[in-house]
Amino acid sequence: MGVIRTPFESPEGMPIQPVGADSVTGTVELDPPFADGLADLDGFSHCILLYHFHASGDDAPLSVEPFLDDEQRGVFSTRAPQRPNPIGLSVVSVESVEGRELTVGGIDVVDGTPLLDVKPFVPEFDVPSETETGWMDASASAIRSKQADERFL
Repeated sequence: MGVIRTPFESPEGMPIQPVGADSVTGTVELDPPFADGLADLDGFSHCILLYHFHASGDDAPLSVEPFLDDEQRGVFSTRAPQRPNPIGLSVVSVESVEGRELTVGGIDVVDGTPLLDVKPFVPEFDVPSETETGWMDASASAIRSKQADERFL
């Protein structure tokens, strides 16, 4: 469906979540047959990108040590890029839409990442009124400053 272009040549040293990449701009290039699908997306402040973790290793353990913790956790309770089905999700800001290109802010993926889908972010649909974050109690500053290391390469 397309490809995501970013300044990150490899996963190592990259922000681990979009909130840590708020000053990073990227471009989503849709394949020509999908260009018309971007119509009206520029009216949204944010969108959800679904993509293939193509730069993650093939080993997908069911227990991992996530970037924000020093204990082993079940992979499905983490945002680790090595997963049994390597699908990533990022909520990014919509900066502009021109033709088949979507410029986004807060992008945290490797350059050349294959795009699977784009969806508008709608707080009324996507943000539950009551939430709990399980084991993850990292501060916002820890998330903003943490970068990927060799853990999931």
